[in-house]
Amino acid sequence: MTILGIDIGGSGVKGAPVDAATGELLGERFRVPTPQPADVDSVATAVAGVAAAFDGFDRIGVTFPGVVVDGVTRSAANVDKSWIDAPAAQIFSDRLGMPVTVLNDADAAGVAEVAFGAGRDQSGLIMMLTFGTGIGSALFSDGVLIPNTEFGHVEIDGADAELLASDRIREAEDLSWERWAARVERYLRHVEMLLSPRLFIVGGGVSKKSEKFLPLIDIRTPIVPATLLNNAGLIGAAMAAHQAAAGPGGRHPGAVAVDATATR
Repeated sequence: MTILGIDIGGSGVKGAPVDAATGELLGERFRVPTPQPADVDSVATAVAGVAAAFDGFDRIGVTFPGVVVDGVTRSAANVDKSWIDAPAAQIFSDRLGMPVTVLNDADAAGVAEVAFGAGRDQSGLIMMLTFGTGIGSALFSDGVLIPNTEFGHVEIDGADAELLASDRIREAEDLSWERWAARVERYLRHVEMLLSPRLFIVGGGVSKKSEKFLPLIDIRTPIVPATLLNNAGLIGAAMAAHQAAAGPGGRHPGAVAVDATATR
């Protein structure tokens, strides 16, 4: 089954057809800027524009930068507040005329990395962190996703961690890689104290430059860059849509268990 994966980010909405069984992109990505303001109607129009660039698919998986429960978006830290409690899966399905599965963007990236990337065949507690407009988190216990964690919003010095160590803050404050790495290290030590994970996987757009900052970070937990880079979100979205179509018992071998109840 060929599924279209669409990844809604703070700066861009991108998509590509995906072979959900292998994690391979079956065509070039197509991207449009994330509308500003990123309200429900504007983002739905952008998603429809990305979908219109492709054909030959009958299901769509979409990532969203916030908590998603049963296809409803429950938070909207980095998009317009009109998304809070919006029936996102239904909105996208009505606009696109086919089933749509919606899940948190960091969860989607983690699903892809644990199935096909840096977290493959890893046991224990694994945490994927995406550094971009904010900080997204995805947590896995022996390969099973614990959905909708929000560890980018843990409090450090009275403020959200993503206001200290996101990639957007690095750019906005024109931080050197050394100064930013020190902030990321402080954040990771805090998460270590809370969870004691077996592995950190660092994703998001900044993962393409991991050699500039990961060697500067000194923590106890092994830390590796995501291998699927900026494609992880749309691959994970396609995997979630594939599992929603197949039902709980229809996962392909090695697939990560994700919540398939987000389809409408």
